[in-house]
Amino acid sequence: MTTTARPTTGETGPHPEGAVVHHPAGTGPTYWFGDAVYTFKATRENTGGSLTFAEASVPPGGGPPPHIHPHADEAFYILNGDIEFLNGEKTFTAHDGDFVFVPRGTRHRFRNVGLHVSRMLFLFTPAYLEKFFMEIGHEARAGEAPVPLTDEQKRQIVEFAPKHDLRLAP
Repeated sequence: MTTTARPTTGETGPHPEGAVVHHPAGTGPTYWFGDAVYTFKATRENTGGSLTFAEASVPPGGGPPPHIHPHADEAFYILNGDIEFLNGEKTFTAHDGDFVFVPRGTRHRFRNVGLHVSRMLFLFTPAYLEKFFMEIGHEARAGEAPVPLTDEQKRQIVEFAPKHDLRLAP
């Protein structure tokens, strides 16, 4: 459930031209992208294009291949787990409470190198890529586990990446 409250005429505040977005805990569009789960709290539609914000649960070994976002910055906050990041050609591991900022144009990827599902928050600025997840992924269903990417989804990742301004960079 999403609630939106708009300022009344004449009211001032930090965002008088926009709307406040509120997703109570456990809400927001949730998608399986392979065996990872992504819940979107802020999207292009509800932020006027300013940012995308999501929570991700990534299983051991999970994460995307190396890629580049030519026109969007990406940031991660690790809630729990051990996430290995690629920074150009070098890697490092981020842990509980770590923050990672990836400037646009930087070749990167992340991978859960731990034994358990890792949880993290991530954001794009400006708003970016949520449609890619929603177009290729599947809407999550309560009580069911996500499954690894199908061959069709892997084909779609390669095919749809350019239209979403995503460069795969193995």
